[in-house]
Amino acid sequence: MANSTMVMEFLLLGFPDGWNMSLLYFMLFTVTYLGTLLGNLLIVTVTTADQNLHTPMYFFLRNLSILDMCFISVTVPNACVNSITGNRAISVGGCETQIFLVLFCACVELLFLSIMAWDRYVAICQPLQYPTIMNTQFCVRMTLASLLSGLVYAGVHTGNTFQLSFCQSNVVHQFFCDIPSLLWLSYSDITSNMILILVSIIIFGGGCFGLIIMSYIHIFSTVLKYPTTASVKAFSTCTPHILVVSIFLSSGTGVYLRSSANSDTLQDLIPSACYTMVPPFLNPLIYSLRNKQVKEAVMRVMGRQFFSGKRCRCISALS
Repeated sequence: MANSTMVMEFLLLGFPDGWNMSLLYFMLFTVTYLGTLLGNLLIVTVTTADQNLHTPMYFFLRNLSILDMCFISVTVPNACVNSITGNRAISVGGCETQIFLVLFCACVELLFLSIMAWDRYVAICQPLQYPTIMNTQFCVRMTLASLLSGLVYAGVHTGNTFQLSFCQSNVVHQFFCDIPSLLWLSYSDITSNMILILVSIIIFGGGCFGLIIMSYIHIFSTVLKYPTTASVKAFSTCTPHILVVSIFLSSGTGVYLRSSANSDTLQDLIPSACYTMVPPFLNPLIYSLRNKQVKEAVMRVMGRQFFSGKRCRCISALS
């Protein structure tokens, strides 16, 4: 132990299966990243520009879209650059920052999804009380509380991880820095770290998932009293929401509770990609682009931009 050297940087193994597959992964990750940015940026633009979408539901949706763009930007661009350049080194400080940002975005993502499920419950099951409950002050407070909770959650787990000693292998079997991969690189006792992760998953993840499920159960029980078309619409809208949340939680839980983080097979990388890439990519499709109000708002905003540009060209021509 006296002759060991403390780790000054980590090496991200990235994608397995050789150069040809790495190029395929690069293309897949790049398309997913650009699609995520485009979809979420469209939502932010439309919900900001159209006055009809200045409601609590679209307020949280706009915040979720901004968060999703940040979430996927923490891991994917760096992974794509590393796969092409072959430079897989990341400093300890850079690794710490990446872990903190991933945990922060994941925590706030789950809280936003829970709040949005609660918003739909109030809107459908208690419509008369909706303006009173989901007022502007409540929405701002819940957003700030989610961000603060994310900072605390990420700070606790990141600080607890980097209190460990790393002086053996510095190879991270992942395309980004995550806690499980680092825990298995440390020669320190990681029992307290694993207990903290388990407790966090049970209390925080389980609590948020329970709130989402209960909200949708009440929504389903309410819409079943309505005509068939309303029931079908509610099921077609809520079921994809539950599916995305389930993918997010199950893949994230699988990553953090796996028995070994020293494998670089594709099967071990898929869960990490699922919880960091799938929700940001699918949320615009599920929450907005399938929504009639958003489609109409997109057409209105595009129409205003078109006629505004045409009017400016006419004025320039006359002058």
